[in-house]
Amino acid sequence: MLKRIPVKQLRIGMYIHEFCGSWYDHPFWHNAFMLDKPEDLQEILSTGIKEVWIDIDKGLDVESGAGGKSEKAVAAEVDDTLARVDTGGKKAHHVDIAQEAARAVKICAQSKQAVTSMFKEARMGKALNASDALPVVEEITTSVVRNPGALISLARLKDKDNYTYMHSVAVCALMVALARQLGLDEEQTRQAGMAGLMHDIGKTMAPLELINKPGKLTEAEFQIMKNHPIDGHIILLESKGISDIARHVCLRHHEKVDGSGYPDKLADGKIDLYAKMAAVCDVYDAITSVRAYKNGWEPAQSIRKMAEWSHGHFDWRIFEAFVRSMGIYPVGSLVRLASDRLGVVIGQTEQSLLTPKVKVFFSIKSNARIPPEILDLSKPACTDKIVSHEDPAVWDISDIQELWSDVSAAPW
Repeated sequence: MLKRIPVKQLRIGMYIHEFCGSWYDHPFWHNAFMLDKPEDLQEILSTGIKEVWIDIDKGLDVESGAGGKSEKAVAAEVDDTLARVDTGGKKAHHVDIAQEAARAVKICAQSKQAVTSMFKEARMGKALNASDALPVVEEITTSVVRNPGALISLARLKDKDNYTYMHSVAVCALMVALARQLGLDEEQTRQAGMAGLMHDIGKTMAPLELINKPGKLTEAEFQIMKNHPIDGHIILLESKGISDIARHVCLRHHEKVDGSGYPDKLADGKIDLYAKMAAVCDVYDAITSVRAYKNGWEPAQSIRKMAEWSHGHFDWRIFEAFVRSMGIYPVGSLVRLASDRLGVVIGQTEQSLLTPKVKVFFSIKSNARIPPEILDLSKPACTDKIVSHEDPAVWDISDIQELWSDVSAAPW
């Protein structure tokens, strides 16, 4: 059984199932392990991580009388949190998801090539120029305006070798979608997108063997990786036409509202709007993507995980807007319906974040594919509803991307 506990209750002999927070904010880049070394316990206590999940079937439980919340209790809290977000009123998209996905494939491929060149130039010490990146931001913005689900969901489907470059593309798109949800004007939205594209430029100063390392980083290696916001800020100070917004986002996107982030442990009032936006967008894309050391979580699972961390890690108003921009079940989520069928989310609706458009394609009763059917769960005539999000691997479904986008394979 899983239980969420404060890190101060950790003791040798417990089995850590998962850290409550983004895994790249601590040196344990594998999630689950037996806590059997005192030095590991001390390292966890020094990271700023406040809570962890333990598996009491595989290790020790908390001591008698100590606190801790069961998986069921935490799930109920998350349900309540997301219910408060679900106020409806989300604007309908203007272009069909499959139609925009075909264009988004080309935009992603072109953007990845441009970002790769930009990062290589930075690695060689060449000054960057905002005018070179602006066309990328404009193309991404245009696609997000037509239908945010298409490019954002496609950009998530990167492999570990292209992670750094496509992560920048994805965060740019997420920042644009979030800026629009927050009601920022056209120029502010453009600046948010540029900041997202540039936020990780400091990683060009980190050794590639650390970025792609499949196992646990040493404390020294972890400190090197934590220098990337400062390194990126220096690069952008020496670049041409880069706004203060992009520089600040680069420096502050790993700060947390509770003051436990880095590089300067700034608290809520000292972190500006754009950096708070980037903190949310950066984490979402990171945890939904395949990394050298971990497979990504499914989109709906990731939203729920972030809701668990939201009040210490993120600005609540920003996170709430992010969920409204993405949906509680983002495009590409595999969901189980009350009718004992599986479907993939293909779009959001105006009425409720809990009632998206779903392409149904699998019967659980017969354990077989069925002719695809598109359901708008928000329609009064539709009596079906989502009962859970599912992991495609559990159901041996490998074509989720093609099901929602009609795109068979991403060329990046």
